[in-house]
Amino acid sequence: MVSALAAVLAVALLSGCGGRPTTHHKPGTGHEEASGPVGELLEAEDESGHRLRQVPRDDAPSAELSVRPDSEDGWNVKVSVSRFRFTPDSAGGAALPGRGHAHLYVDDHKVARVYGSWHHLPGSAVPRGTHKITIRLHADDHTVWAVDGTAIEANAEVTASAGGSGHSHPGGDGGGADKPEGATGRTVKITVSDGEVAPAPGRIEVKKGERIRLNVTSDRSDTLHVHGYDREAQLSPGRAATLTFTADRSGLFEVETHESGLLLTQLAVR
Repeated sequence: MVSALAAVLAVALLSGCGGRPTTHHKPGTGHEEASGPVGELLEAEDESGHRLRQVPRDDAPSAELSVRPDSEDGWNVKVSVSRFRFTPDSAGGAALPGRGHAHLYVDDHKVARVYGSWHHLPGSAVPRGTHKITIRLHADDHTVWAVDGTAIEANAEVTASAGGSGHSHPGGDGGGADKPEGATGRTVKITVSDGEVAPAPGRIEVKKGERIRLNVTSDRSDTLHVHGYDREAQLSPGRAATLTFTADRSGLFEVETHESGLLLTQLAVR
């Protein structure tokens, strides 16, 4: 009886006395700025409307960025971090020291949310010419890690030939079913309109090692995400977005939109 009472008392103290912040909600349902004893939440915002969370320089995370052309399409982006850990399962929760995710920008326009050290940037996101690529570190509550009032980020320049990296595959006009394309892989075309997905979400059988090209057109801004592969692409209203990757893992993987939480399809890789 005494031990049980002690356990109840311990839980009560933790829940009511400023314990570790654990405010979580489903990723993509909001940009809650959860309270917690981490840094100083500034009034300043970045160009995307995310408030800066300032920490001392000695405790601050840092990032380095390198970008190289992909042999098939677009660019491979490598993010090297220190004093920082990617925590995709906690996105939308409270800010914790040295944890979170990153946002990827092309010429100050956000194109993806990044949950790991590697990210594939489709050629369609980088028009012909020279462009600035930026990676910016965010806390789990979507605030921006900052030092001395400046967001913590890293930059790189890329020069794209016609069609992105010279190996990109322009998106189509949306709609229609998936179609095999021999050795070049398979294109899956999906349209999202008024919260409805066409064709209706189903299961696509994919051979392990097959190249998959997701071509998605949405009537609203959102983020396309492939679970298990941690691949993302930004969706802009009325504009087809293309996400290309090799299905090199076996299993069942869902493709969804982050903000609206719509299931677009499932990839059964065997």
